[in-house]
Amino acid sequence: MTTMRVVKDLMLGLGARGGTLVVKNGHVIDPASAVDAAHDVLIVDGVVRDIGPRLAAPEQATVVDATGKIVCPGFIDIHVHLREPGFEYKETIATGTRAAAAGGFTAVCCMANTHPVNDNRSITDYILARAKTEGVVRVYPIGAVTRNLKGEELSELAELAEAGCVGYSDDGKPVMNAGLYRRAMEYTLPFGAPIISHAEDAHLSTGGAMNEGVVSTELGIAGAPAAAEDIMVARDIVLAELTGAHVHLAHLSTAGSVRLVRDAKARGLRVTAEAAPHHLLLTEDAVRTWDPNAKMNPPLRTKRDTEALLEGLADGTIDCVATDHAPHALSEKEGEFDRAAFGIVGLETAVAVLLDRLVRPGRLPLKTLVARLTADPARLLNLPLGSLVPGRPGDVTILDLHRELTIDPARFHSRSRNTPFGGWTVTGGPWMTIVNGHVISSEGGFAPLRTKGATPPSELPRPNLPPGQGSAGKAGARTESM
Repeated sequence: MTTMRVVKDLMLGLGARGGTLVVKNGHVIDPASAVDAAHDVLIVDGVVRDIGPRLAAPEQATVVDATGKIVCPGFIDIHVHLREPGFEYKETIATGTRAAAAGGFTAVCCMANTHPVNDNRSITDYILARAKTEGVVRVYPIGAVTRNLKGEELSELAELAEAGCVGYSDDGKPVMNAGLYRRAMEYTLPFGAPIISHAEDAHLSTGGAMNEGVVSTELGIAGAPAAAEDIMVARDIVLAELTGAHVHLAHLSTAGSVRLVRDAKARGLRVTAEAAPHHLLLTEDAVRTWDPNAKMNPPLRTKRDTEALLEGLADGTIDCVATDHAPHALSEKEGEFDRAAFGIVGLETAVAVLLDRLVRPGRLPLKTLVARLTADPARLLNLPLGSLVPGRPGDVTILDLHRELTIDPARFHSRSRNTPFGGWTVTGGPWMTIVNGHVISSEGGFAPLRTKGATPPSELPRPNLPPGQGSAGKAGARTESM
């Protein structure tokens, strides 16, 4: 008879050697395999071996009692700024991945606006090497579309794909040159990796510190109009139609963008999109407090926009939720609002605030939210994750829908504290994060960074690229502050 080991023992690293873990008595929601039932999950040597009711636990297996909990495939955040290399005073791969685990995420995709920029193989190799030694969740790099994010010439796109990049983005800066963007889309077609668009017309948004509208006029703050996003979303959809490329639109924030994406999908174009929790839950009225933590790019919009985003998330127009985790030092978020850096942290708050403000009041079904954090992001980037079917990596996120907590930035595992959700009292959140069959975090506690016998999380399965793709199958102040 297998001994039931308590969470405290797990956090001390017990059970890491055996390589077998069973999650028992939980309710499994796995949208990829249409499972929504009381099931156990058996993980052996880092891989899901079986899923079903009342599984027998092998001798010496570590058993997690998930009674009253929701057991999901590991959550995936495809839009994170880990800041390393170059901006380690904001975040590191070590602190960022610990923040991810604490927030219920088992895999993150890190954007290219580091220093040096991830526009060549050496930087991708560095990120993966650091993730292997310092990371506690899976890390997938995203390569830059253009050299040094300047929008003037293409990066070594094939080299980046071969090194392990799962997508391409100049996130933080729009690629204003449509001809160059077209070439990027055409060039990357064989690699099976999307172009991830930061959709912003820089000529329209220059100088804007918040959404342009009634509130910006009342406060006397220069605004960026919704049209700055809508115009670039429309352009990128046209380019996707022209080239046949997969274009993924990052951090949608306007009702107009949702409408454009819905139309593109209805016409069968390879266009996908994401929304961030802050754009789903907050409006421009948050800026009335003059809190720089309400400053991000794209900016918080109107209630009409948030309602359109939520409708799009529910009906599948918006494919996934991504945090756009953008850590900054305290000094960069102090002072005058219009001079503060853009962006907020989100890895440790996203799941809790979405459960409390969308799922609990019935505005979004739990199963839909789980899909937008698991199967859907995995599909977008061809990642072999997002499901608990046998043979998939043993990554699990367990939710406690009844857990009550107050968000306290001082307790964040991230190096930065810039959040507009500080002080919120929420019900529901991540209870345990399991990566590769090993418990990484439970209710904010952590196992040792590397347990004996454990495969490092970054020795991860590569993306499921299309067959026959050659070597690629192996694998200003405004923008600076993103």
